[in-house]
Amino acid sequence: MFVGEIVKNKGVGVIAVAPEQPMVEVLRLFRDNNIGFVVVSQSAGEYLGTLSERDCCNAMAEHGAEAAMMRVGDVMNRSVAICSTEDLLPFVMAIMTQRRTRHVLVMEGDDIVGVVSIGDVVKHRLDEAQRTEQDLHDYIRGTHYH
Repeated sequence: MFVGEIVKNKGVGVIAVAPEQPMVEVLRLFRDNNIGFVVVSQSAGEYLGTLSERDCCNAMAEHGAEAAMMRVGDVMNRSVAICSTEDLLPFVMAIMTQRRTRHVLVMEGDDIVGVVSIGDVVKHRLDEAQRTEQDLHDYIRGTHYH
């Protein structure tokens, strides 16, 4: 499956924050939206970096309670994992494994069109496994196959 199909089926936009925002605001955004990842940008469509729950935890471990008031731009990850809408899911899984990241920005040319998370990958693989299991049951029963 192409990554673009997953993003299309997901139907969720990308949440972005400004680099000047304090981390505590982003942590509230994470909580309120049940997410763990944002794009850091100054204007729509561009990215300066990303911020994940892991980045926040690392900042807290290094700076203590003061990390909550640090600017996002001082904590963000500048080495962003990206893929194209035309990439296949195994390629994105390899990026996640090699880079030890749970989120990959999906690009169409120079535009950000979405984010694929490890949860999206697991959901797709689970759906795929369930379809295969149903197809095998149908085959054994002699129903619903060509």
